[in-house]
Amino acid sequence: MFAGPTTAPARYHDLRALFINCTLKRSPERSHTEGLIDISAGIMRKNGVHVDVIRAADHDIAIGVWPDMTEHGARVDEWPAIFELVKAAHILVLAGPIWLGDNSSWMKIIHERLYGCSHLLNEYGQYLYYGRVGGCLITGNEDGVKHCAMNTLYTLQHIGYAIPPQADAGWIGEAGPGPSYLDPGSGGPQNDFTNRNTTFMTWNLIHFARMLADQKGVPAHGNQRSAWDAGCRFDFENPEYR
Repeated sequence: MFAGPTTAPARYHDLRALFINCTLKRSPERSHTEGLIDISAGIMRKNGVHVDVIRAADHDIAIGVWPDMTEHGARVDEWPAIFELVKAAHILVLAGPIWLGDNSSWMKIIHERLYGCSHLLNEYGQYLYYGRVGGCLITGNEDGVKHCAMNTLYTLQHIGYAIPPQADAGWIGEAGPGPSYLDPGSGGPQNDFTNRNTTFMTWNLIHFARMLADQKGVPAHGNQRSAWDAGCRFDFENPEYR
């Protein structure tokens, strides 16, 4: 019998997490992606993390790469309000289905809107997303879990999120038409591989968020955009700057 630790090593009641469900379905239609979200969000809530879950399809989120697209011709844009939840979250999990072997259109829109705010800075002069952690959940009944996860995790790390080890999980059924994750007989909710990876992902996100919150984010040296713009070069040597 395994005799390892039986309790969590820290407290997490001051942490916040945001799950953005990039299903193509509007509420209240059943989302198989949300079924997988419920596992991860449930573990977080059991350990005191405040969790928000939103469906992108339920909101009028404009297409574009600016913080507020109403300033660039859009009639309406709910992204600025959603972005307040993004800024409040220590943990961001992007979740979505596979369509044609790739991420859903809503997932790509969320990537673009996150990128459109990535030039903003935090109180230390770093890019705003520094000090936060990101992960992803992918569902579907066609190949592409790893491809979709790679695309999503690259996006998150590129704009400043820290990516813990094993920060993704997913479920795919038999390739081709067939049952989806929550359908009767799919085997999805009982799949040990998916359940293990989802649990490990969740705890790795929690652990990294705890570590980063305790040390006030990523150390602010060598990565401050404000300092670079002011002329600091952090030991970078280039004859052109002499």
